Amino acid sequence: MSEAAKKDLRSMNLDDMTALLKELGQPAFRAKQLFGWVHEKQVQRIDEMHNLGKALIAKLEETCEIVPFALERKQVSKDGTEKFLFKLQDGNYIECVLMRYRGDMSKQRNTLCISSQVGCAMGCTFCATGQGGFVRNMSAGEIVSQVYEVNHQLAEEGDTLPVGNIVLMGMGEPLLNLDNVLKAVALLNDPQGQQIGIRRMTLSTCGVVPQMKTLADKKLDMVLAVSLHAPNDALRSSVMPVNNRYPLAELMEGCRYYQKQTKNRISFEYALIAGFNDQPEHVQQLKTLLKGLDCHLNIIPVNPVANTAQFSRPDRKQVAAFVKALQNAGLNASVREEKGTDIDGACGQLRGKVIKEQ
Repeated sequence: MSEAAKKDLRSMNLDDMTALLKELGQPAFRAKQLFGWVHEKQVQRIDEMHNLGKALIAKLEETCEIVPFALERKQVSKDGTEKFLFKLQDGNYIECVLMRYRGDMSKQRNTLCISSQVGCAMGCTFCATGQGGFVRNMSAGEIVSQVYEVNHQLAEEGDTLPVGNIVLMGMGEPLLNLDNVLKAVALLNDPQGQQIGIRRMTLSTCGVVPQMKTLADKKLDMVLAVSLHAPNDALRSSVMPVNNRYPLAELMEGCRYYQKQTKNRISFEYALIAGFNDQPEHVQQLKTLLKGLDCHLNIIPVNPVANTAQFSRPDRKQVAAFVKALQNAGLNASVREEKGTDIDGACGQLRGKVIKEQ
């Protein structure tokens, strides 16, 4: 069998593995063993699976692979945040960001912001990934590999706390790769795998309404974060081309449908841009827009990236005043804790830098 035709074990769930082992003439119990090696122990090579027997390992090596993820570059922030640039098997690059939270014991966690696509087709003007364009969807195996490879890095650093929270807010629009994303979510949530609680996973979308409804119908207990960034259609369309396809009235209808199906609060991401979407009239527009929704506004002072000099960051006083005005208007709002701003923390920045260097 040619190298290109090998099956990616990390993309397989238990059913897939059961079918594979049946093809290989193996007993069904081997599937659970294989699943444990791949998704719980997160082995990086097939020959590490020492209780499968030499004959089966030889067959697996012949027909399958654990797709290699090469760490191309790592940056560490002064706040402990780490950004990883991984090189995929086909030579493309993707990024993920590890955020360490070290409050009291109950709040200690490692959160990983992961990518779902190589590049992105959405073209949001303030996003470094969007500036690079879309290349391809990532497989379920490539999505979960970000978690497994970072867990290996954590172990090497002596950090005994594995990744316990997932944020699908890295490169790409997760809803445009929904099948692979949902398979990856199920693998990470699996009690025989990483056992990451579904409520500890957040999926972020620009607002692709039909896929939002498809996700709503799955009735998963995961957190939905919607990139809003503007309180009216004119402003939103000027920075987010998706708004021309799914304007705010349609997006809000999709959000209400999601809430009705899942009963979950929705988080709205709002990148605060000085003089653009931070004025008193914008507070009133947001109040009207979000009326009746159980939601939280995450205010994120914009992180200027290459070719976005027109987007300037409001100072701390302006940010605080805007959040206070939102709260006074009856909206649930807070400033998102920032991490990694000194290490090309915004999505796509490091990938773009490395591609330019080549």
